[in-house]
Amino acid sequence: MKPDILRKQFLARVAQTSPSPMLVGVERAEGVFFYTPEGKRYYDLVAGVSVSNVGHANPAVVRAVQEQAARYMHVMVYGELVEAPQVRYAAKIVEQLPAGFESVYFVNSGAEAVEGALKLAKRVTGRTELVSMRRAYHGSTHGAMSMMGAPEGEEWKSAFRPLLPDTQAIEFNDFAALERITHRTAAVLAEPVQGEAGVRPPAAGYLEALRRRCDEVGALLVFDEIQTGLGRTGAMFAMQRYGVTADIVCLAKAFGGGMPLGAFAASHALMDTLRSNPTLGHITTFGGHPVCCAAGLAALDYLLEHRVVETVERKGALYEALLHDHPAVREIRRAGLLLAVELGRSDRLYRIMERFKELGILSDWFLFCDTAFRISPPLVITEEEIRDSAALIRRALDEVQQELP
Repeated sequence: MKPDILRKQFLARVAQTSPSPMLVGVERAEGVFFYTPEGKRYYDLVAGVSVSNVGHANPAVVRAVQEQAARYMHVMVYGELVEAPQVRYAAKIVEQLPAGFESVYFVNSGAEAVEGALKLAKRVTGRTELVSMRRAYHGSTHGAMSMMGAPEGEEWKSAFRPLLPDTQAIEFNDFAALERITHRTAAVLAEPVQGEAGVRPPAAGYLEALRRRCDEVGALLVFDEIQTGLGRTGAMFAMQRYGVTADIVCLAKAFGGGMPLGAFAASHALMDTLRSNPTLGHITTFGGHPVCCAAGLAALDYLLEHRVVETVERKGALYEALLHDHPAVREIRRAGLLLAVELGRSDRLYRIMERFKELGILSDWFLFCDTAFRISPPLVITEEEIRDSAALIRRALDEVQQELP
């Protein structure tokens, strides 16, 4: 099908999420690049929103998908049949998580991981109140959307109310607000580094204080590592970087190695409560699909074998060094290879997105920060590719600063 016809069919038949999609066609992808049907090359500095950590079309992942698909693609997955891809991946991911995480519940996506974690917290504690952070994003299903931090999240939530009752949002990095976590609280859901708020790392001592408060009142601490997990911040998991361990962790995005896969993990003492009262209280048709688990395991093995995570901090620091002194850049907020380049003005941000498209760069901004653009490339990006893409970014910044002084 010709590219122009394909675009028309896309607009006519694929449900749209905005009134003005980019309409950039994708013919193939490899490494840190994707290519249009016309042959134009783009630096993928979004990586599917931190999904493609080991790069597009990574041979190890492709081979794992092909081999598993040839064995079997789907048999009932939820905890009755012993399927090697699930078992091997669960065992390997537990080896990488901090001590105390012993059991993995596979689902299809990050939002589903959050839903499962919230249900588990209610089941374990017998409480109903759920606490999240302002400017947090945890997914678009009803429960996950309920944890989108108010009041900013109302732009998305208001059209779909009523949502979950008994929720409240506190300010991330606000120590005094921790007092609002009480003996009524079942769980506190937090990103160790806030993503859609525009890459906001934790203040010194904040995650430790959050952990202590949860322990004081008997609330469970749930970390959403959907975007930060699998090496994005320079540690396999952000909670390892910051030295604070949650009770439940939610995983997705890079967890599937490019395939749709999510999970929530916890100790046996917590997770085993889902076995009964009621039995089958949380089930899934496709969560832990064997092809997805094979892909995720291959990607994790690649990260470990090639020691990719050890290079992340250096690569992120190189991006920061190459861009921070540009006069259009107000600030760079960073955790590993997750960067927000702050321009301070939304008009400049929207214009630079247009220039990026013309120059062959895919980036975007953040749900709760439309004055900064995102840099979160595949973790396998080389220093040469960082320097080349940074030069294109600086060119765009130069042009936009002249247009919009």
